Amino acid sequence: MAVSERRGLARRSPAEWGQRLLLLLLLDSCSGRIHRLALTGEKRAEIPLNSFGFYANGSLEVDLSLLRLGLRETEEETPLVGFSLTRVQSGSIRSYSTPNPPNCPLRKNSSNLLVLFLINTKDLRVQVRRYGDQKKLFISPGLLPEVPSEPGPPKPELTVTPKVGSGTIAVLSKAQSKPTVSQGDQQGLSGKDSELVLGLGHLNNSYNFSFHVVIGSRAEEGQYSLNFHNCYNSEPGQEQPFDLTVMIREKNPEGFLSAAEIPLFKLYLVMSACFLAAGIFWVSVLCRNTYKVFKIHWLMAALAFTKSISLLFHSINYYFINSQGHPIEGLAIMHYITHLLKGALLFITIALIGSGWAFVKYVLSDKEKKIFGIVIPLQVLANVAYIVIESREEGASDYRLWKEILFLVDLICCGTILFPVVWSIRHLQDASGTDGKVAVNLAKLKLFRHYYIMVICYVYFTRIIAILLQVAVPFQWQWLYQLLVEGSTLAFFVLTGYKFQPAGNNPYLQLPQEDEEDMQMEQIMTDSGFREGLSKVNKTASGRELL
Repeated sequence: MAVSERRGLARRSPAEWGQRLLLLLLLDSCSGRIHRLALTGEKRAEIPLNSFGFYANGSLEVDLSLLRLGLRETEEETPLVGFSLTRVQSGSIRSYSTPNPPNCPLRKNSSNLLVLFLINTKDLRVQVRRYGDQKKLFISPGLLPEVPSEPGPPKPELTVTPKVGSGTIAVLSKAQSKPTVSQGDQQGLSGKDSELVLGLGHLNNSYNFSFHVVIGSRAEEGQYSLNFHNCYNSEPGQEQPFDLTVMIREKNPEGFLSAAEIPLFKLYLVMSACFLAAGIFWVSVLCRNTYKVFKIHWLMAALAFTKSISLLFHSINYYFINSQGHPIEGLAIMHYITHLLKGALLFITIALIGSGWAFVKYVLSDKEKKIFGIVIPLQVLANVAYIVIESREEGASDYRLWKEILFLVDLICCGTILFPVVWSIRHLQDASGTDGKVAVNLAKLKLFRHYYIMVICYVYFTRIIAILLQVAVPFQWQWLYQLLVEGSTLAFFVLTGYKFQPAGNNPYLQLPQEDEEDMQMEQIMTDSGFREGLSKVNKTASGRELL
Protein backbone atom coordinates (compact mmCIF):
# COMPACT_ATOMS: atom_id res chain seq x y z
CA MET A 1 0.00 0.00 0.00
CA ALA A 2 1.07 3.59 -0.42
CA VAL A 3 3.05 5.13 2.40
CA SER A 4 1.20 7.67 4.52
CA GLU A 5 2.01 9.53 7.71
CA ARG A 6 -0.01 8.61 10.78
CA ARG A 7 0.51 10.99 13.64
CA GLY A 8 -1.79 12.07 16.42
CA LEU A 9 -4.47 9.49 15.72
CA ALA A 10 -5.93 9.25 19.19
CA ARG A 11 -8.44 11.32 21.12
CA ARG A 12 -10.13 13.16 18.26
CA SER A 13 -13.84 13.77 17.75
CA PRO A 14 -15.63 12.71 14.54
CA ALA A 15 -15.95 16.37 13.51
CA GLU A 16 -12.20 16.88 13.86
CA TRP A 17 -11.61 13.71 11.87
CA GLY A 18 -13.87 15.00 9.10
CA GLN A 19 -11.97 18.30 8.94
CA ARG A 20 -8.61 16.52 8.88
CA LEU A 21 -9.80 14.19 6.13
CA LEU A 22 -10.97 17.11 3.96
CA LEU A 23 -7.68 18.96 4.48
CA LEU A 24 -5.75 15.80 3.67
CA LEU A 25 -7.64 15.35 0.40
CA LEU A 26 -7.18 18.98 -0.58
CA LEU A 27 -3.56 19.44 0.48
CA ASP A 28 -2.22 16.10 -0.74
CA SER A 29 -2.09 17.43 -4.26
CA CYS A 30 -0.36 15.60 -7.05
CA SER A 31 3.19 16.66 -7.82
CA GLY A 32 2.28 17.23 -11.44
CA ARG A 33 4.47 15.58 -14.06
CA ILE A 34 7.28 14.98 -11.59
CA HIS A 35 6.00 11.83 -9.94
CA ARG A 36 7.14 10.34 -6.65
CA LEU A 37 5.69 7.01 -5.58
CA ALA A 38 6.49 5.11 -2.37
CA LEU A 39 4.92 1.69 -1.82
CA THR A 40 5.43 -0.58 1.20
CA GLY A 41 4.23 -4.15 1.59
CA GLU A 42 3.09 -4.20 -2.04
CA LYS A 43 2.00 -7.55 -3.50
CA ARG A 44 0.81 -6.66 -7.00
CA ALA A 45 2.54 -8.39 -9.89
CA GLU A 46 2.15 -5.36 -12.18
CA ILE A 47 2.10 -1.70 -11.19
CA PRO A 48 1.13 0.88 -13.86
CA LEU A 49 3.39 3.81 -13.07
CA ASN A 50 2.44 6.38 -15.68
CA SER A 51 1.42 7.12 -19.27
CA PHE A 52 2.76 10.12 -21.18
CA GLY A 53 2.71 11.44 -24.74
CA PHE A 54 6.19 12.35 -25.99
CA TYR A 55 7.22 14.57 -28.89
CA ALA A 56 10.67 14.47 -30.48
CA ASN A 57 13.42 15.47 -27.99
CA GLY A 58 11.13 14.59 -25.10
CA SER A 59 12.73 12.83 -22.15
CA LEU A 60 11.81 10.28 -19.49
CA GLU A 61 13.85 10.00 -16.30
CA VAL A 62 13.40 7.17 -13.78
CA ASP A 63 15.19 7.04 -10.44
CA LEU A 64 14.58 3.82 -8.50
CA SER A 65 15.95 4.86 -5.14
CA LEU A 66 14.73 1.85 -3.15
CA LEU A 67 13.68 -1.67 -4.12
CA ARG A 68 13.47 -4.21 -1.33
CA LEU A 69 12.40 -7.67 -2.47
CA GLY A 70 11.39 -10.70 -0.41
CA LEU A 71 12.41 -13.17 -3.12
CA ARG A 72 12.49 -16.90 -2.63
CA GLU A 73 15.03 -19.19 -4.22
CA THR A 74 14.27 -19.85 -7.88
CA GLU A 75 15.89 -21.53 -10.85
CA GLU A 76 14.67 -18.97 -13.36
CA GLU A 77 17.40 -17.88 -15.74
CA THR A 78 15.56 -14.75 -16.88
CA PRO A 79 15.04 -12.08 -14.20
CA LEU A 80 11.37 -11.65 -13.37
CA VAL A 81 11.56 -8.18 -11.82
CA GLY A 82 11.90 -4.95 -13.77
CA PHE A 83 10.33 -2.14 -15.80
CA SER A 84 8.66 -2.15 -19.19
CA LEU A 85 8.34 0.86 -21.47
CA THR A 86 5.74 0.41 -24.20
CA ARG A 87 4.46 2.68 -26.91
CA VAL A 88 0.66 2.50 -26.75
CA GLN A 89 -1.12 2.25 -30.09
CA SER A 90 -3.90 4.69 -30.97
CA GLY A 91 -7.35 3.29 -30.30
CA SER A 92 -6.44 1.52 -27.05
CA ILE A 93 -7.41 2.23 -23.46
CA ARG A 94 -5.00 1.97 -20.56
CA SER A 95 -6.16 -0.94 -18.45
CA TYR A 96 -5.91 -1.13 -14.67
CA SER A 97 -7.18 -4.68 -14.45
CA THR A 98 -5.09 -7.52 -13.08
CA PRO A 99 -3.16 -9.23 -15.88
CA ASN A 100 -3.31 -12.93 -16.64
CA PRO A 101 -1.04 -14.56 -14.01
CA PRO A 102 0.96 -16.89 -16.34
CA ASN A 103 1.60 -14.07 -18.82
CA CYS A 104 4.70 -12.26 -17.59
CA PRO A 105 5.56 -9.29 -19.84
CA LEU A 106 9.26 -9.68 -18.96
CA ARG A 107 9.43 -13.12 -20.62
CA LYS A 108 7.85 -12.42 -24.01
CA ASN A 109 9.26 -11.11 -27.24
CA SER A 110 7.43 -8.39 -29.13
CA SER A 111 7.41 -6.90 -32.61
CA ASN A 112 6.01 -3.62 -31.22
CA LEU A 113 8.15 -0.92 -29.68
CA LEU A 114 8.99 -2.33 -26.27
CA VAL A 115 11.90 -1.82 -23.89
CA LEU A 116 12.47 -4.12 -20.91
CA PHE A 117 14.65 -3.26 -17.92
CA LEU A 118 15.38 -6.64 -16.28
CA ILE A 119 16.73 -6.35 -12.72
CA ASN A 120 19.21 -9.14 -11.95
CA THR A 121 19.78 -9.10 -8.20
CA LYS A 122 22.32 -11.93 -8.29
CA ASP A 123 24.76 -10.29 -10.72
CA LEU A 124 23.82 -6.72 -9.64
CA ARG A 125 23.02 -5.51 -13.13
CA VAL A 126 20.05 -4.34 -15.17
CA GLN A 127 19.67 -5.78 -18.65
CA VAL A 128 18.01 -3.49 -21.19
CA ARG A 129 16.31 -5.35 -24.02
CA ARG A 130 14.82 -3.57 -27.02
CA TYR A 131 12.17 -4.83 -29.39
CA GLY A 132 10.84 -3.17 -32.50
CA ASP A 133 12.14 -0.38 -34.68
CA GLN A 134 13.61 2.24 -32.34
CA LYS A 135 16.75 3.56 -33.96
CA LYS A 136 16.45 7.00 -32.34
CA LEU A 137 15.32 5.93 -28.87
CA PHE A 138 18.35 6.77 -26.71
CA ILE A 139 18.70 5.02 -23.35
CA SER A 140 21.47 5.97 -20.93
CA PRO A 141 22.23 5.43 -17.24
CA GLY A 142 21.75 8.19 -14.70
CA LEU A 143 19.51 11.25 -14.81
CA LEU A 144 19.68 14.24 -17.10
CA PRO A 145 21.31 17.41 -15.74
CA GLU A 146 18.96 20.06 -14.43
CA VAL A 147 19.83 22.46 -17.26
CA PRO A 148 20.95 20.52 -20.35
CA SER A 149 23.72 22.20 -22.28
CA GLU A 150 22.46 21.16 -25.71
CA PRO A 151 19.02 20.01 -26.83
CA GLY A 152 18.60 16.57 -28.26
CA PRO A 153 19.84 13.13 -27.23
CA PRO A 154 22.84 12.76 -24.93
CA LYS A 155 26.17 11.93 -26.51
CA PRO A 156 28.09 9.75 -24.01
CA GLU A 157 31.76 9.20 -24.59
CA LEU A 158 32.41 5.46 -24.92
CA THR A 159 35.71 3.60 -24.67
CA VAL A 160 35.86 0.07 -26.09
CA THR A 161 37.35 -2.77 -24.03
CA PRO A 162 37.82 -6.48 -24.75
CA LYS A 163 34.74 -8.60 -25.41
CA VAL A 164 33.05 -10.59 -22.69
CA GLY A 165 30.66 -13.26 -23.85
CA SER A 166 28.77 -12.21 -26.97
CA GLY A 167 28.72 -8.47 -26.34
CA THR A 168 31.19 -5.63 -26.14
CA ILE A 169 31.78 -3.81 -22.88
CA ALA A 170 31.84 -0.03 -22.99
CA VAL A 171 32.49 2.32 -20.11
CA LEU A 172 30.61 5.62 -19.93
CA SER A 173 33.03 8.33 -18.87
CA LYS A 174 31.34 10.27 -16.10
CA ALA A 175 33.02 12.33 -13.45
CA GLN A 176 31.13 10.95 -10.48
CA SER A 177 29.54 7.52 -10.72
CA LYS A 178 31.18 6.01 -13.81
CA PRO A 179 28.61 3.21 -14.29
CA THR A 180 29.58 0.22 -16.41
CA VAL A 181 27.63 -0.22 -19.64
CA SER A 182 27.61 -3.26 -21.89
CA GLN A 183 26.28 -2.74 -25.41
CA GLY A 184 25.97 -4.96 -28.47
CA ASP A 185 25.56 -4.06 -32.09
CA GLN A 186 22.67 -1.59 -32.45
CA GLN A 187 20.86 -2.94 -35.49
CA GLY A 188 17.46 -1.32 -34.99
CA LEU A 189 15.66 -4.43 -36.26
CA SER A 190 12.62 -6.26 -34.94
CA GLY A 191 13.40 -8.67 -32.16
CA LYS A 192 16.14 -8.40 -29.58
CA ASP A 193 18.28 -6.00 -31.54
CA SER A 194 20.57 -4.72 -28.81
CA GLU A 195 21.38 -5.21 -25.16
CA LEU A 196 22.49 -2.51 -22.78
CA VAL A 197 23.60 -3.37 -19.25
CA LEU A 198 23.27 -0.85 -16.42
CA GLY A 199 24.82 -1.06 -13.00
CA LEU A 200 22.61 -2.00 -10.03
CA GLY A 201 23.42 -0.54 -6.64
CA HIS A 202 23.03 -2.62 -3.47
CA LEU A 203 22.85 -1.09 0.00
CA ASN A 204 21.26 -2.40 3.22
CA ASN A 205 19.30 -5.18 1.49
CA SER A 206 17.85 -2.75 -1.05
CA TYR A 207 18.62 -2.04 -4.70
CA ASN A 208 18.76 1.17 -6.69
CA PHE A 209 19.56 2.43 -10.17
CA SER A 210 18.48 5.20 -12.53
CA PHE A 211 18.19 5.75 -16.26
CA HIS A 212 16.81 8.21 -18.77
CA VAL A 213 15.28 7.87 -22.22
CA VAL A 214 15.33 10.52 -24.95
CA ILE A 215 12.93 10.48 -27.91
CA GLY A 216 15.41 11.19 -30.70
CA SER A 217 13.16 11.61 -33.75
CA ARG A 218 9.55 11.98 -34.85
CA ALA A 219 9.44 8.28 -35.72
CA GLU A 220 9.62 7.45 -32.00
CA GLU A 221 6.92 9.96 -30.95
CA GLY A 222 3.86 8.50 -29.27
CA GLN A 223 2.05 7.63 -26.06
CA TYR A 224 4.35 5.62 -23.79
CA SER A 225 3.37 3.57 -20.75
CA LEU A 226 5.82 2.73 -17.98
CA ASN A 227 5.06 -0.28 -15.76
CA PHE A 228 6.85 -2.11 -12.97
CA HIS A 229 6.63 -5.90 -12.91
CA ASN A 230 7.30 -8.45 -10.19
CA CYS A 231 6.41 -11.70 -11.92
CA TYR A 232 7.24 -13.73 -8.83
CA ASN A 233 3.89 -12.53 -7.49
CA SER A 234 1.95 -13.64 -10.57
CA GLU A 235 0.81 -16.92 -9.04
CA PRO A 236 -2.12 -16.56 -6.59
CA GLY A 237 -1.18 -17.46 -3.04
CA GLN A 238 2.55 -17.09 -3.70
CA GLU A 239 2.80 -13.31 -3.34
CA GLN A 240 5.76 -11.88 -1.48
CA PRO A 241 5.57 -8.26 -0.20
CA PHE A 242 8.12 -5.79 -1.51
CA ASP A 243 8.93 -2.10 -1.06
CA LEU A 244 9.36 0.36 -3.90
CA THR A 245 10.32 4.04 -4.06
CA VAL A 246 10.63 5.62 -7.50
CA MET A 247 10.79 9.12 -8.99
CA ILE A 248 9.63 9.71 -12.57
CA ARG A 249 10.20 12.93 -14.47
CA GLU A 250 8.66 13.36 -17.94
CA LYS A 251 9.21 16.35 -20.16
CA ASN A 252 8.50 17.55 -23.68
CA PRO A 253 10.43 20.33 -25.44
CA GLU A 254 7.64 22.79 -24.52
CA GLY A 255 7.33 21.81 -20.87
CA PHE A 256 6.23 19.10 -18.46
CA LEU A 257 2.82 18.46 -20.02
CA SER A 258 2.00 15.42 -22.10
CA ALA A 259 1.37 15.91 -25.82
CA ALA A 260 -2.40 15.69 -25.34
CA GLU A 261 -2.32 18.18 -22.43
CA ILE A 262 -0.30 20.99 -24.00
CA PRO A 263 -3.38 22.70 -25.57
CA LEU A 264 -5.48 22.38 -22.39
CA PHE A 265 -4.21 25.60 -20.81
CA LYS A 266 -5.57 27.69 -23.71
CA LEU A 267 -8.66 25.51 -24.13
CA TYR A 268 -9.78 25.87 -20.51
CA LEU A 269 -9.01 29.59 -20.55
CA VAL A 270 -11.16 30.14 -23.66
CA MET A 271 -14.00 28.00 -22.31
CA SER A 272 -13.84 29.88 -18.99
CA ALA A 273 -14.33 33.16 -20.89
CA CYS A 274 -17.26 31.61 -22.82
CA PHE A 275 -19.04 30.50 -19.63
CA LEU A 276 -18.36 33.89 -18.05
CA ALA A 277 -19.88 35.67 -21.07
CA ALA A 278 -22.87 33.32 -20.98
CA GLY A 279 -23.37 34.03 -17.26
CA ILE A 280 -23.18 37.80 -17.75
CA PHE A 281 -25.65 37.65 -20.63
CA TRP A 282 -28.00 35.50 -18.54
CA VAL A 283 -27.90 37.97 -15.65
CA SER A 284 -28.68 40.81 -18.07
CA VAL A 285 -31.72 38.86 -19.29
CA LEU A 286 -32.88 38.36 -15.70
CA CYS A 287 -32.44 42.05 -14.91
CA ARG A 288 -34.61 43.01 -17.90
CA ASN A 289 -37.38 40.63 -16.86
CA THR A 290 -37.42 40.93 -13.09
CA TYR A 291 -41.18 40.36 -12.92
CA LYS A 292 -40.94 36.81 -14.26
CA VAL A 293 -37.68 35.73 -12.61
CA PHE A 294 -37.66 32.85 -10.13
CA LYS A 295 -35.06 31.48 -7.74
CA ILE A 296 -34.11 28.73 -10.15
CA HIS A 297 -33.05 31.38 -12.69
CA TRP A 298 -30.48 32.80 -10.28
CA LEU A 299 -29.33 29.29 -9.47
CA MET A 300 -28.65 28.80 -13.18
CA ALA A 301 -26.58 32.00 -13.19
CA ALA A 302 -24.58 30.81 -10.18
CA LEU A 303 -23.87 27.55 -12.01
CA ALA A 304 -22.48 29.37 -15.07
CA PHE A 305 -20.18 31.57 -12.96
CA THR A 306 -19.00 28.62 -10.84
CA LYS A 307 -18.21 26.66 -13.99
CA SER A 308 -16.22 29.61 -15.36
CA ILE A 309 -14.18 29.99 -12.16
CA SER A 310 -13.51 26.24 -12.01
CA LEU A 311 -12.18 26.24 -15.58
CA LEU A 312 -10.04 29.28 -14.84
CA PHE A 313 -8.31 27.60 -11.90
CA HIS A 314 -7.94 24.42 -13.98
CA SER A 315 -6.24 26.42 -16.73
CA ILE A 316 -3.87 28.11 -14.26
CA ASN A 317 -2.96 24.72 -12.78
CA TYR A 318 -1.96 23.41 -16.20
CA TYR A 319 0.15 26.52 -16.79
CA PHE A 320 2.21 25.94 -13.64
CA ILE A 321 2.44 22.20 -14.24
CA ASN A 322 3.83 22.88 -17.71
CA SER A 323 6.40 25.40 -16.47
CA GLN A 324 7.38 23.92 -13.08
CA GLY A 325 6.31 20.29 -13.21
CA HIS A 326 3.81 20.69 -10.36
CA PRO A 327 0.78 22.88 -9.53
CA ILE A 328 0.55 25.60 -6.89
CA GLU A 329 -1.14 24.08 -3.85
CA GLY A 330 -3.40 27.06 -3.13
CA LEU A 331 -4.67 27.21 -6.70
CA ALA A 332 -5.14 23.44 -6.74
CA ILE A 333 -7.28 23.67 -3.60
CA MET A 334 -9.41 26.42 -5.16
CA HIS A 335 -9.87 24.28 -8.26
CA TYR A 336 -11.04 21.31 -6.16
CA ILE A 337 -13.49 23.48 -4.19
CA THR A 338 -15.01 25.11 -7.28
CA HIS A 339 -15.13 21.73 -9.05
CA LEU A 340 -17.08 20.30 -6.11
CA LEU A 341 -19.53 23.21 -6.11
CA LYS A 342 -19.93 23.07 -9.88
CA GLY A 343 -20.72 19.36 -9.88
CA ALA A 344 -23.28 19.68 -7.09
CA LEU A 345 -24.95 22.74 -8.65
CA LEU A 346 -25.14 21.09 -12.07
CA PHE A 347 -27.04 17.99 -11.01
CA ILE A 348 -29.22 19.87 -8.50
CA THR A 349 -30.20 22.44 -11.13
CA ILE A 350 -31.03 19.79 -13.72
CA ALA A 351 -33.15 17.88 -11.21
CA LEU A 352 -34.96 21.04 -10.00
CA ILE A 353 -35.80 22.14 -13.54
CA GLY A 354 -37.00 18.64 -14.37
CA SER A 355 -39.24 18.54 -11.30
CA GLY A 356 -40.74 21.98 -12.02
CA TRP A 357 -39.67 23.50 -8.71
CA ALA A 358 -40.15 27.30 -8.36
CA PHE A 359 -41.79 27.47 -11.78
CA VAL A 360 -45.04 25.62 -11.24
CA LYS A 361 -44.69 24.51 -7.63
CA TYR A 362 -42.78 25.39 -4.50
CA VAL A 363 -42.86 22.07 -2.65
CA LEU A 364 -41.11 18.91 -3.82
CA SER A 365 -42.93 15.59 -3.61
CA ASP A 366 -41.64 12.73 -1.50
CA LYS A 367 -40.26 10.95 -4.56
CA GLU A 368 -38.40 14.07 -5.67
CA LYS A 369 -36.97 14.58 -2.19
CA LYS A 370 -35.63 11.03 -2.31
CA ILE A 371 -33.96 11.82 -5.64
CA PHE A 372 -32.13 14.76 -4.07
CA GLY A 373 -31.30 12.59 -1.07
CA ILE A 374 -29.53 10.25 -3.51
CA VAL A 375 -27.94 12.74 -5.92
CA ILE A 376 -26.35 15.08 -3.36
CA PRO A 377 -24.46 12.38 -1.38
CA LEU A 378 -23.41 10.71 -4.63
CA GLN A 379 -22.07 14.00 -5.92
CA VAL A 380 -20.05 14.46 -2.74
CA LEU A 381 -18.65 10.93 -3.20
CA ALA A 382 -17.90 11.60 -6.88
CA ASN A 383 -15.99 14.79 -6.05
CA VAL A 384 -14.04 13.04 -3.29
CA ALA A 385 -13.12 10.35 -5.83
CA TYR A 386 -12.06 13.04 -8.32
CA ILE A 387 -9.83 14.74 -5.72
CA VAL A 388 -8.28 11.41 -4.71
CA ILE A 389 -7.55 10.53 -8.35
CA GLU A 390 -5.99 13.93 -8.98
CA SER A 391 -3.82 13.69 -5.84
CA ARG A 392 -2.71 10.07 -6.25
CA GLU A 393 -0.15 8.54 -8.55
CA GLU A 394 -1.29 5.92 -11.05
CA GLY A 395 0.76 3.30 -9.26
CA ALA A 396 -0.94 3.82 -5.89
CA SER A 397 -2.80 0.80 -4.57
CA ASP A 398 -6.16 2.55 -4.33
CA TYR A 399 -5.97 4.44 -7.64
CA ARG A 400 -7.92 1.85 -9.63
CA LEU A 401 -10.58 1.57 -6.90
CA TRP A 402 -11.26 5.33 -6.88
CA LYS A 403 -11.26 5.35 -10.69
CA GLU A 404 -14.03 2.74 -10.73
CA ILE A 405 -15.96 4.53 -7.97
CA LEU A 406 -15.91 7.80 -9.93
CA PHE A 407 -17.10 6.12 -13.13
CA LEU A 408 -19.90 4.19 -11.39
CA VAL A 409 -21.13 7.10 -9.27
CA ASP A 410 -21.15 9.43 -12.27
CA LEU A 411 -23.31 7.00 -14.25
CA ILE A 412 -25.73 6.61 -11.32
CA CYS A 413 -26.08 10.40 -10.99
CA CYS A 414 -26.69 10.79 -14.72
CA GLY A 415 -29.43 8.16 -14.61
CA THR A 416 -31.01 9.48 -11.41
CA ILE A 417 -31.54 13.05 -12.63
CA LEU A 418 -33.73 11.75 -15.46
CA PHE A 419 -36.44 10.50 -13.08
CA PRO A 420 -37.90 13.95 -12.19
CA VAL A 421 -38.19 14.78 -15.90
CA VAL A 422 -39.93 11.48 -16.63
CA TRP A 423 -42.33 11.98 -13.71
CA SER A 424 -43.18 15.50 -14.90
CA ILE A 425 -43.88 14.20 -18.41
CA ARG A 426 -46.20 11.51 -17.05
CA HIS A 427 -47.97 14.03 -14.83
CA LEU A 428 -48.58 16.38 -17.76
CA GLN A 429 -49.77 13.51 -19.92
CA ASP A 430 -52.32 12.51 -17.29
CA ALA A 431 -53.43 16.10 -16.69
CA SER A 432 -53.59 17.19 -20.33
CA GLY A 433 -57.11 15.91 -20.88
CA THR A 434 -58.61 16.16 -17.40
CA ASP A 435 -58.26 19.73 -16.09
CA GLY A 436 -59.62 21.69 -19.04
CA LYS A 437 -56.27 23.27 -19.91
CA VAL A 438 -55.30 20.97 -22.73
CA ALA A 439 -53.42 23.55 -24.81
CA VAL A 440 -51.21 24.79 -21.95
CA ASN A 441 -50.42 21.30 -20.70
CA LEU A 442 -49.61 20.04 -24.18
CA ALA A 443 -47.21 22.96 -24.67
CA LYS A 444 -45.53 22.17 -21.34
CA LEU A 445 -45.43 18.49 -22.27
CA LYS A 446 -43.66 19.29 -25.54
CA LEU A 447 -41.13 21.47 -23.70
CA PHE A 448 -40.45 18.77 -21.11
CA ARG A 449 -39.88 16.22 -23.86
CA HIS A 450 -37.38 18.58 -25.46
CA TYR A 451 -35.63 19.00 -22.13
CA TYR A 452 -35.55 15.23 -21.63
CA ILE A 453 -33.87 14.82 -25.04
CA MET A 454 -31.41 17.59 -24.16
CA VAL A 455 -30.37 15.85 -20.93
CA ILE A 456 -30.01 12.52 -22.73
CA CYS A 457 -27.84 14.10 -25.43
CA TYR A 458 -25.71 15.90 -22.84
CA VAL A 459 -25.03 12.68 -20.93
CA TYR A 460 -24.46 10.76 -24.17
CA PHE A 461 -21.95 13.23 -25.61
CA THR A 462 -19.98 13.88 -22.41
CA ARG A 463 -19.85 10.27 -21.15
CA ILE A 464 -19.90 8.02 -24.23
CA ILE A 465 -19.04 9.90 -27.43
CA ALA A 466 -16.20 11.76 -25.72
CA ILE A 467 -14.61 8.51 -24.51
CA LEU A 468 -14.91 6.94 -27.96
CA LEU A 469 -13.31 10.04 -29.47
CA GLN A 470 -10.43 9.83 -27.01
CA VAL A 471 -9.82 6.22 -28.02
CA ALA A 472 -10.06 6.84 -31.77
CA VAL A 473 -7.82 9.88 -32.26
CA PRO A 474 -3.97 9.87 -32.21
CA PHE A 475 -2.18 10.63 -28.96
CA GLN A 476 -1.50 14.32 -29.77
CA TRP A 477 -5.19 14.96 -30.57
CA GLN A 478 -6.70 13.45 -27.44
CA TRP A 479 -7.34 16.94 -26.08
CA LEU A 480 -10.39 16.89 -28.39
CA TYR A 481 -12.00 14.81 -25.65
CA GLN A 482 -11.97 17.80 -23.28
CA LEU A 483 -13.06 20.10 -26.11
CA LEU A 484 -16.12 17.93 -26.80
CA VAL A 485 -17.00 17.72 -23.10
CA GLU A 486 -16.73 21.45 -22.46
CA GLY A 487 -18.39 22.36 -25.77
CA SER A 488 -21.30 20.02 -25.06
CA THR A 489 -21.66 21.48 -21.57
CA LEU A 490 -21.72 25.03 -22.93
CA ALA A 491 -24.31 24.09 -25.57
CA PHE A 492 -26.45 22.40 -22.90
CA PHE A 493 -26.29 25.51 -20.69
CA VAL A 494 -27.25 27.80 -23.57
CA LEU A 495 -30.16 25.61 -24.73
CA THR A 496 -31.46 25.22 -21.19
CA GLY A 497 -31.40 28.98 -20.68
CA TYR A 498 -33.16 29.54 -23.99
CA LYS A 499 -35.88 26.99 -23.22
CA PHE A 500 -36.58 28.29 -19.70
CA GLN A 501 -35.87 32.00 -20.08
CA PRO A 502 -38.17 34.39 -18.17
CA ALA A 503 -40.50 35.31 -21.04
CA GLY A 504 -44.23 35.86 -20.96
CA ASN A 505 -44.92 33.47 -23.84
CA ASN A 506 -42.89 30.63 -22.32
CA PRO A 507 -45.35 27.76 -21.72
CA TYR A 508 -43.22 26.47 -18.88
CA LEU A 509 -43.82 29.68 -16.91
CA GLN A 510 -47.58 29.82 -17.47
CA LEU A 511 -49.05 28.70 -14.18
CA PRO A 512 -52.48 27.16 -13.96
CA GLN A 513 -55.07 29.51 -12.55
CA GLU A 514 -55.70 27.15 -9.67
CA ASP A 515 -53.21 24.96 -7.96
CA GLU A 516 -54.14 21.81 -6.06
CA GLU A 517 -54.11 23.56 -2.66
CA ASP A 518 -56.63 26.19 -3.83
CA MET A 519 -58.90 23.49 -5.25
CA GLN A 520 -58.84 21.58 -1.96
CA MET A 521 -59.60 24.75 0.03
CA GLU A 522 -62.42 25.62 -2.37
CA GLN A 523 -63.96 22.19 -1.88
CA ILE A 524 -63.78 22.55 1.93
CA MET A 525 -65.36 25.99 1.88
CA THR A 526 -68.15 24.84 -0.45
CA ASP A 527 -68.99 21.82 1.67
CA SER A 528 -69.05 23.87 4.86
CA GLY A 529 -71.20 26.69 3.42
CA PHE A 530 -68.53 29.38 3.75
CA ARG A 531 -68.77 30.18 0.01
CA GLU A 532 -72.25 31.66 0.28
CA GLY A 533 -72.22 35.28 -0.91
CA LEU A 534 -68.55 35.11 -1.99
CA SER A 535 -67.25 35.45 -5.54
CA LYS A 536 -64.16 33.72 -6.91
CA VAL A 537 -61.08 35.76 -7.80
CA ASN A 538 -58.43 34.09 -9.97
CA LYS A 539 -54.83 34.12 -8.81
CA THR A 540 -52.62 36.20 -11.03
CA ALA A 541 -48.93 36.21 -11.59
CA SER A 542 -48.53 38.82 -8.86
CA GLY A 543 -49.44 36.19 -6.30
CA ARG A 544 -46.47 34.04 -7.17
CA GLU A 545 -43.11 34.09 -5.53
CA LEU A 546 -40.94 36.36 -7.63
CA LEU A 547 -37.44 37.68 -7.27
